[in-house]
Amino acid sequence: MTHWITIPVILPAMLATFIVLVLRHQLPLQRVFSLAGTVLLVIAAAFLFARAAAGDIALYQLGHWAAPFGIVLVADRLATLFVLLTAVLALFVLLYAIGSGWDARGRHFHALFQFQIMGVMGAFLTGDAFNLFVFFEVLLIASYGLMIHSGGARRFRVGVQYVVFNLLGSTLFLFALGTLYAEMGTLNMADLAERIGALPAERTAGIRVASVLLIMVFALKAAILPLHFWLPAAYATAPAPVAALFAIMTKVGAYSIIRFYTLVFPPDLPVTAGLFGTWLLPAALVTVALGMIGVLAARELGRLVAYAVIGSMGMLMASLAVFTPAGISAALYYAIHSTLATAALFLLVDIVRERRGKPGVGLSESPPIAGGALVAGMFFAAAIAMTGLPPLSGFLGKLMILEATLSDPRAWWVWAVILASSLVAVVGFARAGSAVFWKCHAAPSDSDTVVNSEEARGAHERHQPPGRRPALPAVAVGGLLAMLVALTVGAGPVQRHLAATTAQLFDPAPYIATVLETPGRQIPGKEDKTAAKPGASTYSEEAH
Repeated sequence: MTHWITIPVILPAMLATFIVLVLRHQLPLQRVFSLAGTVLLVIAAAFLFARAAAGDIALYQLGHWAAPFGIVLVADRLATLFVLLTAVLALFVLLYAIGSGWDARGRHFHALFQFQIMGVMGAFLTGDAFNLFVFFEVLLIASYGLMIHSGGARRFRVGVQYVVFNLLGSTLFLFALGTLYAEMGTLNMADLAERIGALPAERTAGIRVASVLLIMVFALKAAILPLHFWLPAAYATAPAPVAALFAIMTKVGAYSIIRFYTLVFPPDLPVTAGLFGTWLLPAALVTVALGMIGVLAARELGRLVAYAVIGSMGMLMASLAVFTPAGISAALYYAIHSTLATAALFLLVDIVRERRGKPGVGLSESPPIAGGALVAGMFFAAAIAMTGLPPLSGFLGKLMILEATLSDPRAWWVWAVILASSLVAVVGFARAGSAVFWKCHAAPSDSDTVVNSEEARGAHERHQPPGRRPALPAVAVGGLLAMLVALTVGAGPVQRHLAATTAQLFDPAPYIATVLETPGRQIPGKEDKTAAKPGASTYSEEAH
């Protein structure tokens, strides 16, 4: 049993508690400890990722209680991929929050930030369905506080709406878990996989209900139509570092679908037959279209990026809905890309907002901003990535998705929607970039008058000499764009790792054997796939 798996959960939890109890009135020390802890988190996540890349499935049993009675954390290729992505994203977002001063505009930013990271990491690593719910609630409670950070009536109103929608999702999640436990007597994912696989056909009615409720919950988290209403206002209104960090939260929904419907409800299980093809693919395609139409219709830059998030999640779910190894592999690549691109865009929106000295970034002619050439260049690169134009990773991700959907009978629908929506997105981002960075007056107008303290602060900074501006915000955005370039250059090795990840997902026997500590254990009704495939994923002997 390895203790490394606990670090992504324990480290931010202890750090958040320490900040609240000891450093709550000392912002400089909060920044030092929060940043140092996040750097350590990246190192630990990289170690777990490298270990899982070798094919090991590591297990940690809390209190040495064996599954299915005890709580377990499991680190396989899929979990460690998202853990590493979250840690890297958190580092750049935290750099931006410190450099821009967002962490000083309200109380407890760093503690809430670390609690948010703890919830996300726990959701990726848990091997128990109930604890997935628990970590969902941890990350959501922290996100409620981050949503209304620095205050404001509009932010508070949107935060309440965000709470209501997510409480609805939490209620559905509890109903689904209650149904599962009533039918199976366990909520450990590996144990559920074994028991559901051996369930007689006449006893599957409750399981069908639970599977539908779960996919509704995860679709709500992923903002898939018609459960997307909470996202545009929430992401456009949230503080910039918070919105950038929220880029990973929609991926928690996608991760949960992949985990549950390859392990607990695998695609060849009669209980969930037709679930994806019947409604998930059409819903995903409509989500793509709606998101990109929103990009074209947006009149404010933050809302434009929020609708781009909806469109990108629809794109990801369209690939996932095919539910083939190629489809899931393409979806994972696109998930990495869209997380980084979305975060960079939200941070850039905030940079423009601060330098304009206005609370919003309307797509109208305004005075030029200081350092506009650099900001415009970074926006241009991020927009290229988000819309899927060559040569960045968005283009490669869309090619992978289009190729993965060729085997589906409705492939022509997928191709038509994705290609048409990509064109719409290009027009929308081009219009926004032209309005914000090109069509600008030479002198400020009367509409630039500041109306509150936050806007006054932005206006004050806008008139400062460029040399006095902090470098960390630009470094954070540049780092995210550099990650996109690295994802493009390293697309071959990344895709090979994702293919191995998908192969491990579609061969759940080693995962189940590791969690239940039974080497060679087979899923009822399934052949021994590991014996037939040399080099198949193995479980870690350290787990025993």
